[in-house]
Amino acid sequence: MTHGTFISFEGIDGAGKSTHIARVAELFRQAGRAVVLTREPGGTPLSEKLRELVLHEPMDPLTEALLMFAARREHLVQVIEPALGRGDVVLCDRFTDATFAYQGGGRGFDWQVLGQLERMVQALPDGTLRQPDLTVWFDLDPLIAAERLASARVPDKFESQPAHFFAAVRAGYARRQAEKPSRFARIDAAQSMDAVGAYVSRIVSDWLQRSAA
Repeated sequence: MTHGTFISFEGIDGAGKSTHIARVAELFRQAGRAVVLTREPGGTPLSEKLRELVLHEPMDPLTEALLMFAARREHLVQVIEPALGRGDVVLCDRFTDATFAYQGGGRGFDWQVLGQLERMVQALPDGTLRQPDLTVWFDLDPLIAAERLASARVPDKFESQPAHFFAAVRAGYARRQAEKPSRFARIDAAQSMDAVGAYVSRIVSDWLQRSAA
């Protein structure tokens, strides 16, 4: 039986995640794998409603963190775990690392409390936590990201934050990578789209070869 594969893609808006997720999906489909494309917050009707609240409504940091993890629990139960159980490939535009980066780094929310919520929400029957098998982090200077996003769309409350917020988010991602180095792959997203795409394909291919060994 084919084991499910869970890959998350992280980074601030403007880093180019969406384009490269689609390319990775095509790589797996060409290999005959069923692919589930999803995102956080979101991925189910209920989680998408929570997404709208988190992105657009004012709230205190604890409320924001709780809603993020509530959406994640629903997403895990309804989408991610069933897909992995079928042996599918799950490609997720952000997962828990984003909560540590945005709420922990950007908002300055207690890292240990986020860890407690993570353990509660992502616990598996065998006592381990559901984490991505591979996390691809598109690391980008916030000023470059802002230039790419200028006039692209009406920004949500996170995209409207000042540069120092995104510097703190970036630091949050770096801290998370330092804590979970075995599953993180960092990409310099300031490179050209083609260069980043080639690197993403190589990272995923290399990881698949190692995991099959």
